[in-house]
Amino acid sequence: MSTVRGARPRAGNRPPSTRPLSPHPRGTVVYEAIESRALAGNPLGDPSTRTLAVYLPPGYEQGRRRYPVVHVLSGFLGSGLSFLNWSFTGEPLDRRLDRLIGEGAMKPCIVALPDAITALGGSQYLNSRGTGRYADYFADEVVPRVDRSFRTLAEPAHRAVMGKSSGGYGALVHAMRRPDLFGAVASHSGDMYFEYGYLPDLPKACTAIGQAGGLASWLARYHAAKKKSHGLITTLNIVAMAACYSPGKAGAIELPFDLETGKMRDKVWARWLAHDPLRILEERGSARALESMRLVYLDAGSRDEWNLHLGARMFAARARELGVRLTHEEFDDGHMDVSYRLDVSLPKVSRAIA
Repeated sequence: MSTVRGARPRAGNRPPSTRPLSPHPRGTVVYEAIESRALAGNPLGDPSTRTLAVYLPPGYEQGRRRYPVVHVLSGFLGSGLSFLNWSFTGEPLDRRLDRLIGEGAMKPCIVALPDAITALGGSQYLNSRGTGRYADYFADEVVPRVDRSFRTLAEPAHRAVMGKSSGGYGALVHAMRRPDLFGAVASHSGDMYFEYGYLPDLPKACTAIGQAGGLASWLARYHAAKKKSHGLITTLNIVAMAACYSPGKAGAIELPFDLETGKMRDKVWARWLAHDPLRILEERGSARALESMRLVYLDAGSRDEWNLHLGARMFAARARELGVRLTHEEFDDGHMDVSYRLDVSLPKVSRAIA
């Protein structure tokens, strides 16, 4: 275990000439190395030692108070450390937390930022023969590690999980499957209703992989490309999802389409759909798990490029039919650069688990 208190890379600090210093007390970011048994020997050969960033609220080091915990999951191509990046037009998550807590909008919380990225860009926080045991890593290693290392209120009622896009997907799935760990959930633009979210990109990926001569050749072309174009990322996303949702034997990946004809492989696609939150919601115990939450929050931009606002509408409607009380919001925007919505969700989450 390694811990560095208060140290941040220079590139992650706001240049002093661009914005005034925050008038609010600052929290501390702590970095810990987690040596994961769950990820050891994973099929992609990804590191099993991961960096966990943890935000400790202002005043943590001066007292003995225990705090609720929010686990924030990153989206595709991101890791927990991505939340701390400085941007001229944005706000690093630690500074956002300082501001929200300092203004009294948010209750003080410990905020954990786990790393679950893979060589293909993401794990969906699932256990898969194609990527590794990322559900076990998060739920059985990251969550208890935070409780052991810091002064937390180590009960589900005081623990939340949230995220955006793939992170929103992971948050919602873990809330439905692990109510023994989490008492609140927030999903921003989470992946759901796969027919609208993924299906439009399948022909593009089929064409690109077929023209490259197969998956291995396409992956070699992707890694050799100095610039990762939008088209490459679109195909990579489909490949990554196949590794998560429809892995084959011995680390192989089963694509949901036939490369020669382009025809959908219905049995493989059915394996994808089994991971859709709308299908998981119908599983025994899932709705009851959400009923037990102190907060279920969903939102999405009304112009989401992957149609995730429509998936959120469907999920919210069905969940309510099943007796789940939730908050569902839409806002006028797309999928990208919507971190400002954390100003809405973080206060709600922090109050729910305070």
